[in-house]
Amino acid sequence: MPGRPVRLPAPVVDDTTTVAAGLAALRNEVELPVTYPPAALAEAADAARALPAGGHAPGDRADRTDLPLVTIDPAGSTDLDQAVHVARRGAGWRVHYAIADVAAFVVPGGPLDAETHRRGLTCYGPDGRVPLHPAVLSEGAASLLADQDRPAVLWRVDLDADGEPTDVHVERALVRSRAQLAYDQVQRDLDAGTADDVLQGVAAVGRLREERERARGGASLDVPEQEVVRADDGTYGLRFRATLPVEGWNAQVSLLTGVVAARIMLDTGVGVLRTLPPADPRDVARLRRTAVALGIDWPESVPYAELLPTLDSRRGPHAAFLNEATTLFRGAGYTAFGGDVAAPTGDAAEHAAIRAPYAHVTAPLRRLVDRYGTEVCLAAVAGRDVPDWATAALPGLPATMSATGRRLAAFDRGVLDLVEAVVLAPHVGATFSGVVVDADEPREGRARGALQLREPAVVARVNSHDGPLPLGGALDARLDEVSVPQRRVRFVTP
Repeated sequence: MPGRPVRLPAPVVDDTTTVAAGLAALRNEVELPVTYPPAALAEAADAARALPAGGHAPGDRADRTDLPLVTIDPAGSTDLDQAVHVARRGAGWRVHYAIADVAAFVVPGGPLDAETHRRGLTCYGPDGRVPLHPAVLSEGAASLLADQDRPAVLWRVDLDADGEPTDVHVERALVRSRAQLAYDQVQRDLDAGTADDVLQGVAAVGRLREERERARGGASLDVPEQEVVRADDGTYGLRFRATLPVEGWNAQVSLLTGVVAARIMLDTGVGVLRTLPPADPRDVARLRRTAVALGIDWPESVPYAELLPTLDSRRGPHAAFLNEATTLFRGAGYTAFGGDVAAPTGDAAEHAAIRAPYAHVTAPLRRLVDRYGTEVCLAAVAGRDVPDWATAALPGLPATMSATGRRLAAFDRGVLDLVEAVVLAPHVGATFSGVVVDADEPREGRARGALQLREPAVVARVNSHDGPLPLGGALDARLDEVSVPQRRVRFVTP
């Protein structure tokens, strides 16, 4: 149920320091690193200065500046990890995917390397990002900005007419993006039929890969994202944002690269996979009960992966079901192997949502683990040993990514809780309309759940003292309590 952006109510508009102070406290609470050690900053600056205008970087590097790559990202992005080119190749397709070559700028074991291990991931907040790498690299010398020669790791994946890979190559290269495109404009061009051949190729390959995903039993959830937005005047608000089709198609190119990278790692016996265990049968059974409660027809013979594409997240019952379906994808992690640790097999090697082995290699500016997976693939394809600095780090990467991932998840949830509380604080006692998107089993006549308001774009806890909550149903609830310092909002049934 996408909604329009909501600014802070009038009593709070002139006091944006409330949000600023809350965000600062939250960063401190989750121990989010916000400053770089001087030595790490100096190393990043030196690395950026050492890159001449020609884009040279250490190591042999093919010149592929002739390839008309483009980047496709949210409007205003500056940390650009990926640039893409898709073209027909006989009955199939050839996909080129250039990835920022972060290893060309980071000295293994140096102060910048140590700091990236402390951070693990880029954190995106409503008042700015806390990057994995200093801005001089992540938004400058290492970013695949348009009309700039840049060192990259260039993947080439050939696909047959059904969208299955037939040949894969990866090498270090010098590339030059021709244009920085935004999702909304690309979608408009595709819808109007004015998109060029490359963008039409991205759409075609994306659709093919979605079909292959469904054929494997994989599933991509289309759940509207609740996000914090900052207006030009500095105030904050909330909105539900439904993803555009082109975002899914572009994501499929990234997933394709991760799938072929995982295959290379498994064949080599060295690497780090992004893994997700199969859904717990009890969670699937509960989801089937949820479908019954929501009036969604889900025949026993139909796997959930085939059901999901038939649902429309703009419909209340469907949004509630998709929200509940996210519980099937709990337990994601990383599995490293090599040396004395054998490569995983069977379910242990798979990402259950993708239904295939999968590795993170396409976002090294924003995610630490990608730099290491990329080095494994480069070495394997070139027929040489994986660098010692990469193999030495592999065993510790799962724990590092798990810890930093938990920290960012706590921050993201805290940001939403904070802004929800600020938005709703002046309205304690008022009644709001929404849809119940989660509901516990009643105990002693009382029940708890989650209510997705129609306006503003808030998902908050709701308590019922007189029986079960109508999962997927409309509900009017009274705002009973708001605490901005504790980032808490609670509704009750009237």
